[in-house]
Amino acid sequence: MIASGVVTSAYGVVLEPFYRLRVTRYKLTPPNWPKGLKLRLALLADIHACIPWMDAARVGRIAAMTNELNADAVLLLGDFIASHHFKVHEDLDAWAGALKTLKAPNGVHAILGNHDWWNDEAAMRRGAGPVAAQVALEKAGIPVYENSAVRLQKDGKPFWIAGLGDQIAFVPVRGWRNPPQGIDDLPATLAKITDEAPVILMAHEPDIFPDVPDRVALTLSGHTHGGQLNIFGFRPIVPSRFGRRYAYGHIVERNRNLIVSGGLGCSVVPARIGSPPEIVVVDLGE
Repeated sequence: MIASGVVTSAYGVVLEPFYRLRVTRYKLTPPNWPKGLKLRLALLADIHACIPWMDAARVGRIAAMTNELNADAVLLLGDFIASHHFKVHEDLDAWAGALKTLKAPNGVHAILGNHDWWNDEAAMRRGAGPVAAQVALEKAGIPVYENSAVRLQKDGKPFWIAGLGDQIAFVPVRGWRNPPQGIDDLPATLAKITDEAPVILMAHEPDIFPDVPDRVALTLSGHTHGGQLNIFGFRPIVPSRFGRRYAYGHIVERNRNLIVSGGLGCSVVPARIGSPPEIVVVDLGE
């Protein structure tokens, strides 16, 4: 039993987080998707930059691997900062500089996650951003979306990328003053959409999905890490009020589509078992 525990721990702490990076692919055509619009998205979620598990050099290697996937746009789905107690913080400008090497014809776009907020004590105290992760990303030339959207084109056909503010940016039990728990505003985000072109929504936590209207072609999330510990299909801990309902993968409800990435880094503990880190590629359209 002791030997088994040592082997399992070594696998979860070293082998899977460091050596099992994979590319996971999805192909779908959402309802009412415009004919002739073929769009490839590369998703990077939950980087959780830290030393030694996700230092700037490794982020750079992941960026280089992502560039080889020929995506039309790269979407960064939040949680750039690590929060577990077994790490050394990586320099903000170092990991942001590594992400600066990402390239795509329709750009690189980012939202923030809960750990990006929780690790910025000054922002938590004042009850407002910008948080340090946002400053670092924007310094690297990567736009960060907070209840906002941008209209883009591929082959002359328009589409929108929208980014929702984090749904649990503030947690009152952390001892700070007591603002609203989240800064997400879905109606205000969708109000930025000014035509009928399809909308791709970035939302760090998938819990917003039941409230997302049919107007949104696809919702993209991270946050859950696929459970991070996935033991023969059983995910004992999924950080969602819906439990395992939105833990991982492509979910279809009421003819609406959600894809949840298993992410890249680690949260709470620096280990992954049965949930390898992944870059996600989504091909939209026929």
